Amino acid sequence: MPTTPVLPTLPRDSVTSSGWVTTQFILAGVVWGASFLFMKVALTGISPAQVAWTRIILGALTLGALVLFRREVLSRSVRVWAHLLVLGLTFCVIPFLLFSWAQQHVTSGVASIFNATTPIMTAIMAWLVFRVEKLKVLQVIGIGVGILGIMVIIAPWQGMSFDGSLVAEIAILGATASYGFSLAYMRRFVSHTGMSALAFTFGYVAMAGVVMAILTPFLVLTPVRLDAPIVVSLVLLGCLGTGIAYVWNQNTVRAWGPTRASTVTYITPVVGVGLGILILGETITWNEPVGALVVFLGILLAQDRLQVRRRKDEGTAADAPVPSPAAAGGLSPAAGRPAGRA
Repeated sequence: MPTTPVLPTLPRDSVTSSGWVTTQFILAGVVWGASFLFMKVALTGISPAQVAWTRIILGALTLGALVLFRREVLSRSVRVWAHLLVLGLTFCVIPFLLFSWAQQHVTSGVASIFNATTPIMTAIMAWLVFRVEKLKVLQVIGIGVGILGIMVIIAPWQGMSFDGSLVAEIAILGATASYGFSLAYMRRFVSHTGMSALAFTFGYVAMAGVVMAILTPFLVLTPVRLDAPIVVSLVLLGCLGTGIAYVWNQNTVRAWGPTRASTVTYITPVVGVGLGILILGETITWNEPVGALVVFLGILLAQDRLQVRRRKDEGTAADAPVPSPAAAGGLSPAAGRPAGRA
């Protein structure tokens, strides 16, 4: 993982070249998978609220610098910025606080596995809450399969005592539900803002930064203990994970489309679990990877990504999968939406 990533300032034909887009796709998945490690390290010296505050402020500053550098045009509509405020709360402030708090009680690997439920939550919100998606029977079954996978990860047969880890797992599910709400909200209310992907992303992260700045006296004015690993983790989590990785992801969405770009969801838990084991010495039990596989199957079904082959006349033809506009955060590239995040 490079510490000084190359910013996407090349001409469009260079930015969207196959090799460069693939590189950005992989880097975004690695960075978002590593974000759980960064949070875990940062929590050794600062509070959960301070972790969320720092990543949002650094992310907003990084994206703001890119917006200025590329001379992006921002919306002048008060209505659009009101929607961006809602997204800043539900897509950044609330889930970041929940993830940071939860990682005091669960491993970074488990947190990254639960993060993979975001596409399931998005499908539920788009279907039941905002009514912007009409799901097929197989997609509804996929949601059920995803919920089954979540139950396998939680392992209720081991006993359901509301200790710190169980409450933390519920909090993470609350965070991914907040992501799902935000992605469906985007499709319902801000599908066409006139802003580029980068400007749109900066808009809601900046509004989250404004909220965090207002809440500073209540959330972050507590003692801290900083050392080199904590500072590096915060910088990478904010500038890279909440900033530049979004630019990489937006280029992937534009080049590949939201459905293919949403497969970044499958990279993050692999990276998160691997780094947790290698660097933090974490362990996992059999039900966690098995549950993750069940969740991934549910995601494939919910997104209608599995092709059912049917014999027609003398040959066979595959039914093309219909991309779900709310798949894993990959909605409309024009609306500036990421395909997935930590």
